Amino acid sequence: MSHRGQSITLRLTLLFAAVSTTVLLALGFLIGNAVEQHFVEQDMELMTGKLHLVGHLLEKMQTTAEFDALPAQLGDSLIGHHGLAMLVRGPGDRTLFATADAVFPPVLLARGTIRNPPRVQVWQQDGTQGSQPWRGIASLLPTGVADLPPLLVAVAVDITHHEHFMTSFRRTLWLFVTIAAALAGLLGWAAVRRGLAPLQAIRQGAAGVTASRLDYRLALDSVPVELAELAETLNDMLARLEDSFQRLKDFSSDLAHELRTPISNLMTETQVALTRTRSVDEYREVLASNTEEYERLARMIGDMLFLAQADNGLIVPNREPVDLAAQVRELFDFFDALAEEKALHLSLEGAGQVSGDKLMLRRALANLLSNAIRHAPTGGSVRVRIETAGNGANVTIENTGEPIPQEHLSRIFDRFYRADPSRHRSTEGAGLGLAITRSIIRTHGGEISVRSGVDGVCFEVRLAC
Repeated sequence: MSHRGQSITLRLTLLFAAVSTTVLLALGFLIGNAVEQHFVEQDMELMTGKLHLVGHLLEKMQTTAEFDALPAQLGDSLIGHHGLAMLVRGPGDRTLFATADAVFPPVLLARGTIRNPPRVQVWQQDGTQGSQPWRGIASLLPTGVADLPPLLVAVAVDITHHEHFMTSFRRTLWLFVTIAAALAGLLGWAAVRRGLAPLQAIRQGAAGVTASRLDYRLALDSVPVELAELAETLNDMLARLEDSFQRLKDFSSDLAHELRTPISNLMTETQVALTRTRSVDEYREVLASNTEEYERLARMIGDMLFLAQADNGLIVPNREPVDLAAQVRELFDFFDALAEEKALHLSLEGAGQVSGDKLMLRRALANLLSNAIRHAPTGGSVRVRIETAGNGANVTIENTGEPIPQEHLSRIFDRFYRADPSRHRSTEGAGLGLAITRSIIRTHGGEISVRSGVDGVCFEVRLAC
């Protein structure tokens, strides 16, 4: 049972919603704190203003008798300030003035805990409308009376209205954040769907690719920049598949043709031989002719098996020193009769040694020399040049004659491929020689290339030590 990965659309939508929610929550937290801090500053401004007022009144008093008028003065200063409480205590914690709702917590009134600037305290107080929140400060203020210790003055403000506003504000804010996060997720989903639409187009186009429609290519002008490289890679892959499939079709056609010829010859000769009674010598001639066809089939099958093993990395060459010049000279002796028949001049320049399988490298060189001699014109020449290059050697095999057309050079190493369109010259082999040569060279970690010009055709082999 297959398990598909999580949807990209879902992942991007969730990521977008999570980021948006985080930003909105952070923004809501900052706004809530800013509003609350604003209320605290307003309350502090009101309370410190009253402390300064009380301090100013106390500094003007020069005798203790003047304190009798203090309650009236403070009461007048609190007119219009609803929800404001004040307490003034003299020596021995004697209350000099207190509003009706002045209920301060002991921790705020403890003289040992008073700081300058005053420290803010928040507490809950039971009132006529239930529990009420208060915010207050306390300070020790000096008077104008000599030898009189500072008086303790406490001021508090009812923050019930502030608390109600902040509760309503937070409720509205978090509701907005929730709706905004949901809307951001929905918009993110729509944006992701729209952004991934080119991928759907790519999927639909790829779904239409079949063995008969390998020429399909993605339109790069309609693909976003972020997907351009992916589209180019897919187009390159389709081009490689088309080329490989075309080569496979050609290979299958060539293989069928190459096998059909010897099998047709065998069937024809055998059927002719069976039409009437023949002598022993005639049967022997038929069998001898059939043997030649069998040998051709055996060589073809052996070559195909070699190529299949090379393609799958099943051929591991033996490593031994190989004198390339000595191998070429031995091959010159082997092909001497064929070269003499065509009046060809064979020449060798340079020397070099590599590490590899002597028999395999000899076979590769033999295929190249055989190909060069076979396609050289009568009276022409075949030149072999060996050069040491770095940690390897280069072997160049060049013959004079007609050049190979450029459209054939890219496929010259394909199996059963012949630059000559004629496929009926069985004396030229099955068209596997150059394919085998390339497999041998690559198995040894080298490369082979071909170039063609007005002077002839040149194969260059690069081998590592």
